Amino acid sequence: MTLIKSISGIRGTIGGKVGDNLTPVDAVKFASAYGTFLKKTIKKDKLKVVIGRDARISGPMIHNLVMNTLLGLGIDVIDLGLSTTPTVEIAVPMEAADGGIILTASHNPKQWNALKLLNAKGEFLSGKEGELILEIAESEAFDFSDVDSLGEITVNDAYMDIHIDEVLELPLVDAEAVAKRKFKVVVDGVNSSGGIIIPKLLEQMGVECVKLYCEPNGHFPHNPEPLKEHLGDICKLVVDEKADFGIVVDPDVDRLAFISNDGEMFGEEYTLVACADYVLSKTPGNTVSNMSSSRALRDITNKHNGSYQASAVGEVNVVELMKKTNAIIGGEGNGGIIYPESHYGRDSLVGVALFLTHLANLDMTVAELRASYPQYYMSKNKIELTPQIDVDAILVAMTEKYKNEEINTIDGVKIDFAENWVHLRKSNTEPIIRIYTEAGTQAEADKLALRIIDEIKAVAGL
Repeated sequence: MTLIKSISGIRGTIGGKVGDNLTPVDAVKFASAYGTFLKKTIKKDKLKVVIGRDARISGPMIHNLVMNTLLGLGIDVIDLGLSTTPTVEIAVPMEAADGGIILTASHNPKQWNALKLLNAKGEFLSGKEGELILEIAESEAFDFSDVDSLGEITVNDAYMDIHIDEVLELPLVDAEAVAKRKFKVVVDGVNSSGGIIIPKLLEQMGVECVKLYCEPNGHFPHNPEPLKEHLGDICKLVVDEKADFGIVVDPDVDRLAFISNDGEMFGEEYTLVACADYVLSKTPGNTVSNMSSSRALRDITNKHNGSYQASAVGEVNVVELMKKTNAIIGGEGNGGIIYPESHYGRDSLVGVALFLTHLANLDMTVAELRASYPQYYMSKNKIELTPQIDVDAILVAMTEKYKNEEINTIDGVKIDFAENWVHLRKSNTEPIIRIYTEAGTQAEADKLALRIIDEIKAVAGL
């Protein structure tokens, strides 16, 4: 069992001992630290925080603990109930709130839960803010309110519908064009809140929706990370139903994967590529993804005469670089679409609506669309090292070895070769180097990974 404290929040498994797992005591402690942080940094008589959760079994328990902790600090709560990460993100500024908390462990299995923390813009906190919250939690320097100053709860369960309306109002979303195509789509909602909100969006766009695992009971029918090895059921159902494609989201609906009409994976990396292709065709501009994402986004951006840049891994880093470069779309290769016209957060609803509109404007199947994009294949590996080995020294040595290539060291070491690339990153919590490679074929990506692994082992004396 595990408890992970980081600058982006607290995540852990339910049950067990205090400090080792996400117990009720740990949930209260971290919620107290977040509320105390808001009171220290925002000078207002009354603060307000938006809270929503995914459909995890532990959700109602953690939800009530967190809400009532904030009330004890004198903070008002807008309770969205069952919701999604992007829904909470758009609700925070709409409610003029001072922050937000999403209770979700994202793609982790059902025994996990987490508190994901937002600022007043509905965006994830900065690293510095996260560190301050961790310090407050460690010190337990909490000052709760007296009985006459407790916070109040306002329930608002309309935000999933509000979110859908906001997406449909985006200028590049054309529900009428989509409805004319009479698409048929299978949706795997992994028995969480995506099973409610994605079918609702599709129905309002005139799409026939075949539901698979859309009962929000928190009993995930498969590993909730939307990877090929977990998605056999929807791949088969898309073919059996003769559907145009399939949609898969994770429990909190910020990661989006498509299944092509032939039952094959469209590819998580290509969710962003396809949406960016459409957006750039209508509104030329710049794009951003993280350094471990596919080169295909760069190629598509160049095709539309835009400029592409890569950020350090992590949504907050992608958003920061998007703002600096005025990027009109960006995200991460794990199926996360960030479209500032809506908000600065990964949003599967935005991705679905843009993708459907893109497809409605084309005379091709989803499989044909995928085949039209640059073909890249990735290999993801890791090397476990002994604690005595200096990982930083290894990365420096690899940088020196390939100094004549295009090198980026903002997040580990990324080496861009003419036909492929490799990204080396160390873990913050264990002596591991992660090795991501991408090339024109799977065999080439695997071969490059093996070569780099051998070179790292030689440097490390393994």
